[in-house]
Amino acid sequence: MAGAWAVLVAAGRGERLGEDRPKAFTRLGELPLLAEPMRRLDESEPVDGIVVVAPPGWEEPTILLAEQIGASKVSACVAGGASRAESVRAGLDEVPADAVAVLVHDAARPILPPEVVERLLAALGEGFDGAVPGLPVSDTVKRTAGGVVVETLARDELVAVQTPQAFVASVLRAAFAASDDWSRATDCASLVEAAGGRVKVVSGDERLLKVTTPADLARVEGFLDG
Repeated sequence: MAGAWAVLVAAGRGERLGEDRPKAFTRLGELPLLAEPMRRLDESEPVDGIVVVAPPGWEEPTILLAEQIGASKVSACVAGGASRAESVRAGLDEVPADAVAVLVHDAARPILPPEVVERLLAALGEGFDGAVPGLPVSDTVKRTAGGVVVETLARDELVAVQTPQAFVASVLRAAFAASDDWSRATDCASLVEAAGGRVKVVSGDERLLKVTTPADLARVEGFLDG
């Protein structure tokens, strides 16, 4: 699908990493963590441009990092908001009006296999409003209330969803506009679903690990070394 833009959300604080800087600027090898997903999106053939949502006050270091690694598709850098949804909205506002598709990706998942992007955009080409990568849930999941089990959910009907999430650009914009409570959304797919959009789940990837703790960072480094 031509005309795809990426919103790279990198505004998380990352307190659990125990660093004195935002998560996106924690070291991953010789460079800040942000460099890896930025480079991979820049090298993705279907991606025409990238908007980076940086931690407030870190816009200039973000632009300098893009220049350092030669990420020429980075067209804008904006400060993130108080919630993830507010950060996504700030980035989406910088995506050109004529963009056909938007990929929303969390910088906290630095390893982005190109085949995941291909699967997501292929789903949009099939006529879906959105697409998300998902992995089967291996643990039994129970719904509780006040510490008491209310329901045991059917595991074969559940997936753990990752990013990037891909959407028809006009559908994603309309979903934000239609929601009265969009700032509380934990992912963009929930907004599109609430607006009546059809979202397909495609195969995710174990390497799309979200960095939350030092142990996660070590695992990602292991993937890169491997």
